[in-house]
Amino acid sequence: MRVTMIGSGYVGLVSGACFAEFGHIVTCVDRDAGKIEALQKGKMPIYEPGLDEIVANNVRAERLFFTTQLKEAVTTADVVFIAVGTPSRRGDGHADLSYVHQAARDIAVAIEGYTVIVNKSTVPVGTGDTVERIIREMRSEAEFAIVSNPEFLREGAAINDFKRPDRIVIGTNDLRAQEVMRELYRPLYLNQSPLVVTNRRTAELIKYAANAFLATKITFINEIADLCEKVGANVQEVARGIGLDNRIGSKFLHAGPGYGGSCFPKDTLALVKTAQDADSPVRIVETVAAVNDVRKRAMGRKVIAACDGSVSGKTIAVLGLTFKPNTDDMRAAPSIDIIQALQDAGANIQAFDPEGIEQAKSVLENVIYARDAYSAISGADALVLVTEWDAFRALDLVRVKALLRSPIVVDLRNIYPPQELIRHGFRYVSVGRPEEVYHG
Repeated sequence: MRVTMIGSGYVGLVSGACFAEFGHIVTCVDRDAGKIEALQKGKMPIYEPGLDEIVANNVRAERLFFTTQLKEAVTTADVVFIAVGTPSRRGDGHADLSYVHQAARDIAVAIEGYTVIVNKSTVPVGTGDTVERIIREMRSEAEFAIVSNPEFLREGAAINDFKRPDRIVIGTNDLRAQEVMRELYRPLYLNQSPLVVTNRRTAELIKYAANAFLATKITFINEIADLCEKVGANVQEVARGIGLDNRIGSKFLHAGPGYGGSCFPKDTLALVKTAQDADSPVRIVETVAAVNDVRKRAMGRKVIAACDGSVSGKTIAVLGLTFKPNTDDMRAAPSIDIIQALQDAGANIQAFDPEGIEQAKSVLENVIYARDAYSAISGADALVLVTEWDAFRALDLVRVKALLRSPIVVDLRNIYPPQELIRHGFRYVSVGRPEEVYHG
């Protein structure tokens, strides 16, 4: 099949490359001429493990193309995906659908013959109806169907998620469009990936509901972690104890500094706004978003407390800047709020991240970026572990202690066993594991 992907960002590029890997002919379109030129040269605009190889292989096989010329790419396509950004709208928190609406107008001008138009972007309930109305008003004679096909890609594991999905959600009542979508995803039948076929509005809500539920699990275990610190319990053991219950499950029960990234913060907020507009408020999700916002900065205060209540004039080493490992994404990363809280308290910051430094430079000021972990640690008064990159899981603790001015480690991801750090002579502070237990 001939597939056109409008938008060559994270979702569009990963999805387009994987569809090409399945054998479809895919054209990725983007208005950013610089991005397209870089992609044509094999330079990825994002860091995603394995993506550069898949792109190179399919470009070489002439199954994957990149262009700024939308009309030509859409005219020849059987399926056109809208995979543009839907950031939070400044001022009110609603999803900004201006890019989606513009894509719909561009598609309306270009489609010829029956075309399935698929919304891959994360959008509020009813957006598919709006896209259909835009195109119908511009091209009343056009033959097309609008489908909702939300993505469930985890940054850092997106290729595996696309090729081995937990489910594929297809939202449309159009039987012809359903068959086109089944054929598009037919290569996944061998993996027996469940196909959920429903109406468009339900599919749109599935995406928001999934992200809100996962954000709720994260926030729940973070609040339990705070309670554990007060009553002398261990949050990791609590998480294991409840996670073994099949009704709960063990995933997303890792206590930390709060969730970030491109999805959870904006999607929870957009769901809250959608629910308010429908006069059906989602109070739990409202609370989740509020608690998560407060938590990030509270982690800065946790670091200050570990440094005997003051970081004024001190140097703090921060390892990990991106919101999670295996990505260069800094959007809503907890490190931003933590570093800003420390800077507000008078600290100097030395930081290192394996992939996120260039992105971090655009959102963090007055930070010294080191060439590696040990350079960041050198001369610091305390070490803070913010993102659980594999590179930070087996640091040479003897070397770390020698490089630090004070043997203080604040582990916001619970990477290390407390006894190991105590044995090496560190003051070790983690999340949901009270410090006094380690000295007992």
